[in-house]
Amino acid sequence: MRNIMKTTIVSVSLILFLGGVSFGQGKILKMSTTTSTENSGLLNVLLPEFKKDTGIDIKVFAKGTGAAIRDGVDGNVDVIFVHDTAREEKFVADGYGTKRYAVMHNDFVIVGPKNDPAGAKGTKDALGAMAKIAQAKAGFVSRGDDSGTHSIEQALWKKAGVPLEKKTMEIVKGGTKATLSFDHPKGLGEWYYSIGQGMGKTLVFAEEKQAYTLTDRGTYLEYKYGRKEGLDLEIITEGDEKLFNPYGVIPVNPQKHPHVKVEWAKAFAEWLVSSKGQGLIADYKIHGHQAFYPDAFPGAK
Repeated sequence: MRNIMKTTIVSVSLILFLGGVSFGQGKILKMSTTTSTENSGLLNVLLPEFKKDTGIDIKVFAKGTGAAIRDGVDGNVDVIFVHDTAREEKFVADGYGTKRYAVMHNDFVIVGPKNDPAGAKGTKDALGAMAKIAQAKAGFVSRGDDSGTHSIEQALWKKAGVPLEKKTMEIVKGGTKATLSFDHPKGLGEWYYSIGQGMGKTLVFAEEKQAYTLTDRGTYLEYKYGRKEGLDLEIITEGDEKLFNPYGVIPVNPQKHPHVKVEWAKAFAEWLVSSKGQGLIADYKIHGHQAFYPDAFPGAK
């Protein structure tokens, strides 16, 4: 009888956990993600639905992909949700993440002033557009923050055959010193501006400078159509496969950091790639424009 009672108690506890019923202190999962994910507004749709289904709250720390991944390496969070596939795969290979779940993709666009001083508008050729901007020494604003967007931008300059220089600097994030190295076209501080900021601030600065920049489509749409002041920049180049931008979610490995809430992180990852999570992603629009496309269920509705 006593064994039956013990089994019943364990079973009830498991049901309460999986069903999201919580007594006493609430369930809080810590997640580092990108500023572009937060700026898009998508999390405002996903996280309340996840809490409704599981009872788990998610505390969001929005920053560049590099910093978000470092949070996972340091065990500061339970899960990361970022967009730099190569670094994500290395994060898992190095033992810091349990598994990468392919969640969704959107794309980058090159935006700039209406008068298009580099003559780059109207082409799907991202490399050609970047080369024209560099040749014209037209103003270009870089996030310069070791984010996924910053990584893509550096790769585009290199693939376009633009001569690059390396800049190494010491930065302080969250009270911790770190060394940041990045490649950039010649002309840093003259026509090429590296500002060390998130996507929203980079767009605003590019507008002030009437300069070009590389942005994820979601943040661009939100700043262009979701703000009273709008955004006086236009899409110059879009549609090139080189501009596609996949996102992955990775629970932090408890073998590296035993304190992480890996079961809750896994529940979140699996919820994101479930038919419900993928359907919410597919249905999410920014002022009538689709911002993200599901990757686990590409035809999700």
